[in-house]
Amino acid sequence: MMSRKTLCLTLCAISVATAAVAEDGVLRVELNTAETTDSACRLSFLIENTHPADITQAIYEAVLFNIDGAVNQLTLFDFGVLPTGRPRVRQFEVPGLACTDLSRLLINGASTCEADELGADICTTTLLLSSRTSIALLG
Repeated sequence: MMSRKTLCLTLCAISVATAAVAEDGVLRVELNTAETTDSACRLSFLIENTHPADITQAIYEAVLFNIDGAVNQLTLFDFGVLPTGRPRVRQFEVPGLACTDLSRLLINGASTCEADELGADICTTTLLLSSRTSIALLG
């Protein structure tokens, strides 16, 4: 039978190891700004790849919802190369749409994910989404 001290140390070690794995293996995507231009809604994303290797191409299917919650349109966002440990900003313009007309943006899945030894599912299984705007980012 394990002593309380041994059990506590074991649980602490497991907790620290789990936190380290989770921190080292995520793809953070933040909707950083949403700006209406003369002819489009410009969406700026901050992306951080904390995996041990680069993602050489990541293209996501995005669903844009209007303020009433109805689907406005489906589109593809090509985030390109996402190097490990180096934040990247990507901007996309959605023509004919004011950002104030959007309520939510759903990352519906990865259309393309090239990540060599990390595996093709890494772009979806480790995705952490957040938004600094009034537009919710879901996945």
